[in-house]
Amino acid sequence: MVFLLNEKIEFPDPRLGDESGLLAVGGDLSTERLLLAYCHGIFPWYAFREGMIHWYCPMKRFVIFPDEIHVSHSMRNLLNKGKYRVSINTAFDEVIENCGKLRIEEEGAWLGDDMTKAYKELHRQKFATSVEVWEEKKLVGGLYGVTLNGCFFGESMFSLVPSASKIALIFLADIMRQTGGKMIDCQLETPHLKSMGGRFIDYDEYMKIIRR
Repeated sequence: MVFLLNEKIEFPDPRLGDESGLLAVGGDLSTERLLLAYCHGIFPWYAFREGMIHWYCPMKRFVIFPDEIHVSHSMRNLLNKGKYRVSINTAFDEVIENCGKLRIEEEGAWLGDDMTKAYKELHRQKFATSVEVWEEKKLVGGLYGVTLNGCFFGESMFSLVPSASKIALIFLADIMRQTGGKMIDCQLETPHLKSMGGRFIDYDEYMKIIRR
């Protein structure tokens, strides 16, 4: 079942969505609605299709636990070379804009002006985080997502050089281990993320972690 949202900031029970994870359409991208969504494992996807926002909440969640991230031998060698520098929250706008540019030609590309504006506002209010990878003074990769209750809800990543997004993810997991972070929500399974320790958990376990 897919629900139609109105101006009231609320969502139906995610367990009532359809098999693809699509739960609802409509609503807006206000900070209040986005925060409520992420607190329940709901996220906007393909920002506007047929003129409305689509909200997803799959019952199987692909996640990485910070202490389970896998760093390959080749990645360790690359990190040890010190070729790249990594930072956090120093270039959020540039990261999200690069993510949008690299996906603009993809079918169903979702990172349009409205979505970009919404996540920049989340960052301004300290609910969204970016990780940046630099080669000297050039931004060559990074990722961004929403941060709530010790969890990181990944939204997008980009690489202008090989493995830059992997470096960003390894750095994020390391920071989360140091600060007591609980979980990185990857939203979708990819071979890239699976090779780094991503695995599926069910929605009930996922929500227990968020609420813990």
